[in-house]
Amino acid sequence: MSTISRAHSAHSIAEQLAISKAQLQAFDSAGIDSRLLMCHVLHCEPVYLMTWPEKELTEAQLSALRQLVAKRKSGHPIAYLIGYRDFWSLRLQVSPATLIPRPETELLVETVLALSLPQQAKVLDLGTGTGAIALALASEKPKWHITGIDKNTDAVALAKQNAQLNKLTQVCFKHSDWFSNIGDETFSLIVSNPPYVEDDSVYLQHGDVRFEPASALTSGPDGLDDIRLIIAKTKAYLAKEGWLVFEHGYQQAPGIQALFTKHGFEQIHSLDDLNGQPRITLGRYSAQ
Repeated sequence: MSTISRAHSAHSIAEQLAISKAQLQAFDSAGIDSRLLMCHVLHCEPVYLMTWPEKELTEAQLSALRQLVAKRKSGHPIAYLIGYRDFWSLRLQVSPATLIPRPETELLVETVLALSLPQQAKVLDLGTGTGAIALALASEKPKWHITGIDKNTDAVALAKQNAQLNKLTQVCFKHSDWFSNIGDETFSLIVSNPPYVEDDSVYLQHGDVRFEPASALTSGPDGLDDIRLIIAKTKAYLAKEGWLVFEHGYQQAPGIQALFTKHGFEQIHSLDDLNGQPRITLGRYSAQ
């Protein structure tokens, strides 16, 4: 059988990619998703798919691929199906115990790295999930002393695993419901991507969030319950001139800025994401 005809064989990589893409056509990411699922089944990198398009899949591989495509078609997040998500310069393991790291959260990392902080800054990541923010910062600032906390013990275990996989074991991860297990430590920076979705938001009925833990997404009628609590309590844990930085919903910047002002923060401002929507708000606390 010639290479050309084999490439069109029903069991070849090329043909199965075409079939998978057609089945996932409802998703804008159908082509990417098809390749990611194929790579997961074949335990290969994407370049392999282009190099060996005529390669035949075994029956076991075909079965595994079809099951994954069916789950993706029903809406399961691609990251949960393949078990990881790339974030910043890291590859992070994910699980249904945590939110899937989003590309827009890289703006939070960029914002923090642009701040003027001590060379050996102490940093606290509240609600660390996969450890994405803490580990991304550690990869850029190896001298920082970074602690990531989460109230979900499965998330803490996953973050520790990601630290090992990315050789960033200097980051400390521990179980804490916000500040409950922090003691009397103070930090140069407290950063958080907390739950900020309204309890009754229609957003919860669409896309990946249908499969993610609601406790990591929702925070009261206006989505600000956790942010209110964090802003009110953070002052006791910030060193002099320390920063508090949040990711939040695109309509929440004015409300969060008002909360910062109410609690005596200064240099309060918000930053827009790539879509031009306010996504990050931060403030500095100097009253000690």
